[in-house]
Amino acid sequence: MPADLQTLSDEAVVLLVRDGREDGARELVRRYEQPVFSLVLRLVGDRALAEDLSQETFVRTLSHIDSYRTELKFSSWIFRIAHNAAIDHHRRRHPETLSLDGDPNASSVEEAAEGAIAVADPGASPLDQLVQAELGAQIEGAIAQLRPAYRTCVILRYVEELSYEEIAQTLELPIGTVKTHLHRARLELQALLKP
Repeated sequence: MPADLQTLSDEAVVLLVRDGREDGARELVRRYEQPVFSLVLRLVGDRALAEDLSQETFVRTLSHIDSYRTELKFSSWIFRIAHNAAIDHHRRRHPETLSLDGDPNASSVEEAAEGAIAVADPGASPLDQLVQAELGAQIEGAIAQLRPAYRTCVILRYVEELSYEEIAQTLELPIGTVKTHLHRARLELQALLKP
């Protein structure tokens, strides 16, 4: 068994966790801490809540690691758990509005930017960057107006860059439903962004 866990596949690390190896659990958290947080933050729009739900995701993941089927991608499985945690939260409470500039409870500009959708080209002129930042804010605002199922599909496809198949696995939906959600989301976004 290699001493460097970073070289192992997710599935191999999961097997270590199942064997009770704490270093395996730490490695899974290290690999997925930022992607899970990013997904949850975009779904709930609140940094503190996203941190809590991300932690809840890892607790659920590690406590149910024996139910993970290694023939599936681990990323799809953990993203499904994170998605379910966010949906469970929304069911308990009404969804809060999302800030166009990212996390409204951030203590710095950098933290706020983590929740914003970045479309600016770093090589662009300051005026171009301003225009692109405004466009990013408009796109983020439009995404926030989508129904939760559409918003989740859009985030998983265009932010997390998952394939249709991975989204279908993550959300436990037929691939046709994922394609339909994305198609309808694009139509709604087009209508929202037209003005």
